[in-house]
Amino acid sequence: MPETLLRNTFHVPAPPDAVRAHLSEPASYIGLSPLVVEVRDVRREADLVRYVSVERFRFLGFLRYDNLLRVTLRSTEDAVEGEVDSPGGVKLAYRFGLTARDGGTEVADELRLRAAFGPLLGYAARQARAVQLARAGILADRAPAL
Repeated sequence: MPETLLRNTFHVPAPPDAVRAHLSEPASYIGLSPLVVEVRDVRREADLVRYVSVERFRFLGFLRYDNLLRVTLRSTEDAVEGEVDSPGGVKLAYRFGLTARDGGTEVADELRLRAAFGPLLGYAARQARAVQLARAGILADRAPAL
């Protein structure tokens, strides 16, 4: 199964504990990932959270497709990580490494995508990279409220 790795490191002007708490809450991903419009079926277990994330795509300006993603989310002392399983055959593993730096948090955002075939992986990687880059600014903008 072809795969690709995407990395982005950025600064958030909030302490690591606040960033970790925010990234550990499923509802925080609404808008943090520009395609995510809803989370549902949140189930909290001892050391992880499972939920369904609704990713909305628009085609031709009026056709709408809601992609339901199964997400598993874990928080550790220095990271938030998880897996995403898309019904379209795309699998994503992610990790937000969190390090105290310059009065805030350095976030090392790493995404590993896998797909059944190359063209699907290419499309998914382009979408994921756009979300990854947008997330840096969105999370930094949310910092005062964390």
